[in-house]
Amino acid sequence: MRLFALVAVVMVAFAANSVLNRLAVGGGWIDAMDFALIRVMSGAVALAVLVLVRDRRLSVGGPHRLAGVLSLTLYLAGFSAAYRTLDAGAGALILFGGVQVTMFAGALLAREPMPPLRWIGALVALSGLAWMFWPGNGASVPLLAGALMAAAAVGWGIYSLVGRRAGEPLRATAANFLLAVPVCAVIALLARSGATITGAGIVLALVSGIVTSGMGYALWYAVLPRLAASVAAVAQLTVPVIAVAGGALFLSEPVPLALIAACALVLGGVALSVLARR
Repeated sequence: MRLFALVAVVMVAFAANSVLNRLAVGGGWIDAMDFALIRVMSGAVALAVLVLVRDRRLSVGGPHRLAGVLSLTLYLAGFSAAYRTLDAGAGALILFGGVQVTMFAGALLAREPMPPLRWIGALVALSGLAWMFWPGNGASVPLLAGALMAAAAVGWGIYSLVGRRAGEPLRATAANFLLAVPVCAVIALLARSGATITGAGIVLALVSGIVTSGMGYALWYAVLPRLAASVAAVAQLTVPVIAVAGGALFLSEPVPLALIAACALVLGGVALSVLARR
């Protein structure tokens, strides 16, 4: 029961990133890139403190560090920018489905064996994403915002593929966050929109960086060794659903039937892929 509660807390934290970002950026309380910068800075500090407390040392070197930093930056920038106009639930669904499709493509490039069920699952998930982008239906999303979130999904998918080779994921994540700070700072400086930075926007970005990102990742890496791979993958299926519920509850976002159908297709396709891998 305790393990279940910890996993539930992590999934809520991951989903909360979408709600916090949408609330701050979509509400005009802070610029998207400023939110991303504060998020990565505060997350880097939180993760670095955790690693120092545990290991008494912190190293930012390591294999594939450049790929990890650049893909993390792509995720952070695309994620924040998309939430200028994208609903929290729809954004989480695009992110989650896009990450799975990206990792599927990575597995193809690596020539991993692909059972038929995994092919079917990937196609079903992709059809759900295509439905969201298809004009004229209730699940359609703004094209630019959807493209930005899809870019974020590619970034996080690559980050996950690179992270498979990391010997110590928490230490690697802390290093990637620290090195992504100057990159995000340059992007934030170049992309300044003149939007006002409010205290509420800063607080929401800090919560996203320290609590739902830094502490969320740390807790996830702590419980992950105690979970079967299939259980961990299925648990993550709840993240878009929680984000849809959070958007409806805290942001009064509509939940059209078409969005529910697209959600079912994406999550059903991912579930098929999980069963195939198992």
